[in-house]
Amino acid sequence: MKYDVAIVGGGAAGLALAVLLGRREKFNIAVFEGGARAGKKLAASGNGQGNISNGSIAPRNYHGGGSALAYKIISEQGEVYKSLFHGKFVQDERGRIYPAGRQASALSDSLLFDIKKCGVSIFTGAKVTEIKRDGGAFLGILADKSRFSAKCIVLCVGGKAQKQFGTDGSSYSLAQRFGHRITPLLPAIVQLKTDTADIKTLRGIRADCVVSAIVNGRECSRCRGDVIFTEYGVSGNAVFFVSSALAGESGAQINIEFAPDFSEDELAEDIRAKQSLGYERSELLACTLNNQIGRAIVRRAASGDPAVIAHTAKHFTLPVLGTLGFDYAQVTRGGVDMHDISDELESKLCRNLFFAGEVLDVDGDCGGYNLTWALASAAKVASVICGRER
Repeated sequence: MKYDVAIVGGGAAGLALAVLLGRREKFNIAVFEGGARAGKKLAASGNGQGNISNGSIAPRNYHGGGSALAYKIISEQGEVYKSLFHGKFVQDERGRIYPAGRQASALSDSLLFDIKKCGVSIFTGAKVTEIKRDGGAFLGILADKSRFSAKCIVLCVGGKAQKQFGTDGSSYSLAQRFGHRITPLLPAIVQLKTDTADIKTLRGIRADCVVSAIVNGRECSRCRGDVIFTEYGVSGNAVFFVSSALAGESGAQINIEFAPDFSEDELAEDIRAKQSLGYERSELLACTLNNQIGRAIVRRAASGDPAVIAHTAKHFTLPVLGTLGFDYAQVTRGGVDMHDISDELESKLCRNLFFAGEVLDVDGDCGGYNLTWALASAAKVASVICGRER
């Protein structure tokens, strides 16, 4: 099997790259996916609704050694999803962009449709275990010992998060064989383990809150959204968003601000009104907040002073003890060290070896930022490859 371009990994970046190259009708292309189905993780993105991008993207939304380059590439490539997928898209009040049908599987179906139409060869259950130089080309070896050669290799193998999608971190070794270093790997966009002493009664309750990540006494990330209380700590989209800022940090905590539409003074005034009516202390936040949440706040405040209770509602801190780990994380923080990667996402150590997506030391916040990077990096690599002679 001989190809012009071999794409290792059939996730969002790999499939997008295959489509963008295939539309040029210039290359003989193959995609090698180790799992039984290509695009499986994409088909589950955004809680199954396909949060493909975000209408508000800034440098602060990206992290890792390649964050500055990632933002530059995203800015250059523009809204790749609009030309890549067939269909209409909508944007919600938080800037998250979805297919109008709110079905993530439609995104992977669209890419696979184009791949078939373009005549790109796609192999599933084809895990690449080794890549090496073979003269002026590359020789790839699969788990079943079959082989292929290619003039150009693009590693779109993902990271270490969510091994149920085949991304268990083992494919970093393909880059390491060419001398590439891997920065420390940490789970990001993940549920947080916290002290549960004050939230034991809240298990299963969902609340609209503002959550802040605090490291060394400094707020380093902030998001309004859902918080879901669990037996181990907290989950929900606001928690996912700030969790990236806590990756690898010790002694961190989160602050939960309940009732974000009301000030401390307004809450205190409401509490005083209830006291004047003879409400029991445990019910002083009734109607304003979920009853169980209100009782937990009053217990923690350990005071009948309206100002103290209101302050506790706005400053409900929980020490962070860890995360649920890579199996539950949506993305990986860390990856192929960017010092050996050019601005064109090509290896500085081996010509015609490219990288796209999560395999690199770039990760984005929750809200469509990681898929934006996957598509933009794929588009960048496609433009570079197409600009070279066959």
